[in-house]
Amino acid sequence: MRTQILRIFDQEDINFLLTNRIPRRLATQFIGWFSRIEQPLVRDLSIALWRLFSDLDLTEAKQTEFNSLHDCFIRELKAGARPVDGRAGILVSPCDAIVGACGKIEGTELYQAKGFPYTLQDLLCDPALVAEHRNGRYVTLRLKSSMYHRFHAPYDGRIDQVTYVSGDTWNVNPIALKRIEQLFCKNERAVVRMTLTPGGEPVTLVAVAAILVASIRLHCLDVVLNRNYHSRNVIPCDAKVRKGEELGWFEHGSTIIVFAPDGFELCDNVRDGAAIHMGEPLMRLA
Repeated sequence: MRTQILRIFDQEDINFLLTNRIPRRLATQFIGWFSRIEQPLVRDLSIALWRLFSDLDLTEAKQTEFNSLHDCFIRELKAGARPVDGRAGILVSPCDAIVGACGKIEGTELYQAKGFPYTLQDLLCDPALVAEHRNGRYVTLRLKSSMYHRFHAPYDGRIDQVTYVSGDTWNVNPIALKRIEQLFCKNERAVVRMTLTPGGEPVTLVAVAAILVASIRLHCLDVVLNRNYHSRNVIPCDAKVRKGEELGWFEHGSTIIVFAPDGFELCDNVRDGAAIHMGEPLMRLA
């Protein structure tokens, strides 16, 4: 029965219809409310349904009991569950993910999927960042709904600035990426600018929200970044972080795009469709 249901949802037209051609903002707001209900029956049934439609594995979770579905979504892991590559010059993956489009940025153009380009300017909305990452490298990291949803610093450095860009909540799965042009540039996102130490190289993380996931938390800020945030969109920041240190979390899960300047190369394990864990090698200083 489970296999038959999953086969139906794997059909591209049905998947796209059910995850995009619905009132995306209303659905996101409803799940945000529903997932926080702290009632044992609601919690247990919700998690059981989640298991039915995914490969949810809670054996690495720090806690064994959860107050709500949301509590399970943003779970922490046991100490040592994600060893961090400590080698100098190695940027590590900030999250558990499936690698999407990745490689060299051609001038300021890159890809969300084959045949679907977008530009740094449309995504980052900051000419200074565009200049820093021109001809650089990028890796798209897609968090599946069942994955660990917290993200971490890829290297030692400082977070200099966070830019919040309000937007839509299209699904960011491969089916949508092959149908919606410039999807990442349309969705709500937080652009996190870092300066690495000791070399001073600029690295940028773009946390892209999606349907059911339009809320981003960062430890360096005392606000929740979502459609209810109406203050300045460019937020100065001065937070020192260490490689592997937790930076924040998505309320459910989505996508992080990592940008590094020219002079970095992708590590051998990074290729389209590969699974990667937080702390594993992502890029290296050539």
